[in-house]
Amino acid sequence: MTYQIQTYNKIADAGLQLLDEQYKINESNEPDAILLRSHKLHDQPIPNSVQAIARAGAGTNNIPIDQCSEKGVVVFNTPGANANAVKELVISCLIASSRNLFRAVQWTHSLKGETDISEKVEANKKAFIGHEVAGKKLGVIGLGNIGSVVANDALALDMEVMAYDPFVSVDVAWTISRSVKRVHQLEELLSQCDFITIHVPLSPKTTGIIDAKAFKAMKKGIHFINFARGELVDHAALKEALQDGTVGKYITDFPSDDIFGMENVVATPHLGASTTESEENCAIMAARQLKNYLETGNIKNAVNLPNVSLPLTSPGRLTIMHRNIPNMLGQFSQLLAERNFNIADMLNRSRGEFAYTLIDIDNKLNDEEAADIMERLQKIEGVIRARHIANGWH
Repeated sequence: MTYQIQTYNKIADAGLQLLDEQYKINESNEPDAILLRSHKLHDQPIPNSVQAIARAGAGTNNIPIDQCSEKGVVVFNTPGANANAVKELVISCLIASSRNLFRAVQWTHSLKGETDISEKVEANKKAFIGHEVAGKKLGVIGLGNIGSVVANDALALDMEVMAYDPFVSVDVAWTISRSVKRVHQLEELLSQCDFITIHVPLSPKTTGIIDAKAFKAMKKGIHFINFARGELVDHAALKEALQDGTVGKYITDFPSDDIFGMENVVATPHLGASTTESEENCAIMAARQLKNYLETGNIKNAVNLPNVSLPLTSPGRLTIMHRNIPNMLGQFSQLLAERNFNIADMLNRSRGEFAYTLIDIDNKLNDEEAADIMERLQKIEGVIRARHIANGWH
């Protein structure tokens, strides 16, 4: 079996090398899957041949998720693969902002061409006196893959750490130090912390979550760090908070027309995950997820479907993406029984209005039989896409 992969952007070789001789890269206009980073798919048609899209990164706002779900396309991302890169930059900016490093460096560069630079530096350095972060309080909004490691590393800097995340997963919770104080109200964190960093995904619910009300709850002079998404912050409210001194500094990885030129704003050019190691980690994870899905039908880290995994030991496997409505499994079982196909194993999981079912059968199907069962499955109301995967070991 040969799989066609379409790539966009520069995908690290460490990931592409995982796609062995079964995979052909950028050789077809009808790819089985797409592997990309930040390339926007909203303004171009997605070929009907595409079964999966893998984003080598965490954010998927460049992919039309709803459209993909309706077409039966599984969309993957790579949560945690860039966590260390983002964490290091957040911690760096936290310290740099506290020490007035951004302004100090800018002022030093302004001395170019002048004389007696050493004397001027000594005479003016008091203007850039900063503060140590040890003993200060950091608030972490969102305890996902990035927020959790930021919280733990801030403790190592002798900071007090408070965190707010009502939806923290059990797996992540086990990794967080007991010294991180969890709060149940966002306002409690906002009112007590000297520094705040936000690490939540962008969604309709979180857009503008840091609004005028949130800024009013903050301590005066707070340093606010946003390496998650620019749209999480209401920029009109931010401007007022900067002007009245509520926000002493706003450090963001998302420059925009709205914030450009605002005083006490430091904007980096979306560098959070821009390290060689991070790009390689993301490419490796994305390639493995695509390979696993195409070859076995197993799903891990999809944004539009749940994790579903079964060892592929039977001669054949049916994968069915369908709507999450009653009696779907009964119809699948009935259809297979009518064709004298014996079910060896079955696993079904749902996520919102969509569901995904793996069915392992004891029958080894020829091409004609496989095409017939796929056609019959696709005729069941609610089925979006069905596939047959033959186990090459049988």
